[in-house]
Amino acid sequence: MIKVNVLSDENSWSKKIKKKELFFNKICKHFPKKYRFLNKKIYLTLLLSNNKEIKILNKKFRNKNKHTDVLSFPFNKKQKKSKENYLGDIIISFDYMNKPKNLDNNEFKIKTIKIFIHGFLHLLGHDHKKIKDYKKMLNEEKEIFKFIPKTSILN
Repeated sequence: MIKVNVLSDENSWSKKIKKKELFFNKICKHFPKKYRFLNKKIYLTLLLSNNKEIKILNKKFRNKNKHTDVLSFPFNKKQKKSKENYLGDIIISFDYMNKPKNLDNNEFKIKTIKIFIHGFLHLLGHDHKKIKDYKKMLNEEKEIFKFIPKTSILN
C-alpha cells in the first residue's frame, strides 16, 4: 500500500483540491496491481508548490535555471525488496497545472493526476531521456491513468 504525505507551500492548491492528502492517496489506491505494492508499506512525499519554488529546486539539484511542471527525487536508485520503503519526493508546480487559467476544477484535477503519475514513475526509475524510454513511460502513464475512476476521484 502506498501512503502519500502531502505538503504545500502554495495556498492556491487549496482552492482547486480541498482534501489534498485524501485526493492523492485515493489515486494510489486505484493504481494497477503491480504499482500498489500489496503487503508492503510504501511512502512518498508530495510537495504542492509553485513556479518560483520549483525553479529554485530545479537550479539547486538539476542545475537548470527554469521552472518546470514536476520534479521527482527518488530516495534510492535501486529499490530494495523490503516490507517498508520510502520512494522519494515529488514536487508539482501549481502554476503549470493551472494553465490555461480558465481550467475548471475537474480539468485541473485530471491534469494533476496525470503529472502525479508521471512523477511517481520517475520515483520508480523511469525516465524519458531517449525516445524509446519516453514512449515506454508514456504508455505506462496511460495504463495507470485508465485505472483511476474519474467520477469518484473528481467528486
